[in-house]
Amino acid sequence: MTQSHPVLPSRRTWPWSRRTPTPRDLGVALLLLVAEAGVVAGVVLEYGMQFWGAQGEQWEIDAIALAEIAWLRYTAVVVTVCAGLALLCRARWTVASQVLAAVAVGALLTYAQRDWDRAHPAPAPTPTVRHMPCYSGSGTCE
Repeated sequence: MTQSHPVLPSRRTWPWSRRTPTPRDLGVALLLLVAEAGVVAGVVLEYGMQFWGAQGEQWEIDAIALAEIAWLRYTAVVVTVCAGLALLCRARWTVASQVLAAVAVGALLTYAQRDWDRAHPAPAPTPTVRHMPCYSGSGTCE
């Protein structure tokens, strides 16, 4: 009677040691993209409804705008980290979907920050010590 050798478990493989199978990669890519799009759309809609409900109270509108900008920054970091992990796992379709999501979140963040900057311009510079106002009306003061 012959003895068969026991099957030894293979060595632990790291996620980046081989490419992720395409069907699994596509599934994860679509799932993440749809989930992120739904969450971002829901939160942006929620902030929009809060803007609408503020009824012109400027302090409340400012607080909502700053909260939206902070949430979009956090979301941009999370999506970028997910793209990095997908790159580490060699999942090219997931990387592509996460880069697409990061670009979309970055565009929303840029738009929100631009609106904030337009609504809150920088104050005018203060006059220097050498500044002397001219009250003559001629435009030249001595």
